[in-house]
Amino acid sequence: MSSPAKTAVLYRMVMPGHTCPYGLKARHLLRSRGYTVEDHLLTTREETDRFKAEHGVATTPQTFIDGGRIGGYDDLRRHFGLKVAVPKATTYRPVIVLFALMALMALGAGFVATGEPVSILAAEWFVSFSMVGLAYLKLRDVESFATMFLNYDLLAKRWVPYGVIYPYAEGLAGLLMTAHVLDWLSVPVALFIGTIGAVSVFKAVYIDRRELKCACVGGDSNVPLGFVSLTENLMMIAMAVWMIAKPGM
Repeated sequence: MSSPAKTAVLYRMVMPGHTCPYGLKARHLLRSRGYTVEDHLLTTREETDRFKAEHGVATTPQTFIDGGRIGGYDDLRRHFGLKVAVPKATTYRPVIVLFALMALMALGAGFVATGEPVSILAAEWFVSFSMVGLAYLKLRDVESFATMFLNYDLLAKRWVPYGVIYPYAEGLAGLLMTAHVLDWLSVPVALFIGTIGAVSVFKAVYIDRRELKCACVGGDSNVPLGFVSLTENLMMIAMAVWMIAKPGM
C-alpha cells in the first residue's frame, strides 16, 4: 500500500521588488520532507496585509498542514523537530570556522612551497594566517571591537586608543610573519600585544570570574571570553618566541 500524499499549503510574499527568502526556505523544507506544496503567492502589500489580518498573524510565510496553521519558517522547523537559531546565542562557530580554514590554507600553501603535506612552514603560516584573519574580523567594525575590548583589556582601559590600534598591530604582525620579513618589527609587536592580551583575559576570566563576550572575532561577537581569546594571544606569544629561537635567526 502506498502512503497517502502529504500536502502543505504555503502563503509567501513574492512582489516585483522583493521575494521573501524565508518563503523560499519554507517551500524547500516542505518539499525535502516529502510534501506537495500548494504555493500561494502574495504579490502586493495590500494582499499581504489582508492575509495577515484574516489569519491574525504578524509575518509571512505561513504554512498550513492538515488544515492547521503551523506558522512561519522557524515554527515549521520546530514542527519537524529541527534546531532553530537563537539570536545572540553564545557560539564558538565563527572561531572554529576561521581556525579550520586557516589550517587548511596553511597546509595547502605549505605543500606548494615545500612539497611536504605537513611542515614547520605550514605551522608558522597557520598562526600568521590566523592573526590576519582575526584582525580582519575586528577591522570590519573597529569601533565596535574597541568598545567591547574596553571591557577587559588592561592597557585599553588605561589608554583608550589602544583598542583601535590593536587589530592593526595584529594584522601587521601577521602579514610580516607570513612573508618572513621585518622580524625586528613583527616579533616585538606580537610579543607585546599577545602578552598584554593573555594577562588581561586570564585576569578577567580566571581571577575576577567575569562573564564577558570575547572581542577576538569582532565587536558583534557572541563568543564567550576565555579559552579562545587566551589561545589567540598565546599563539602570538609562541610565534614570536619561535621566530626568535628558531635556527637561522
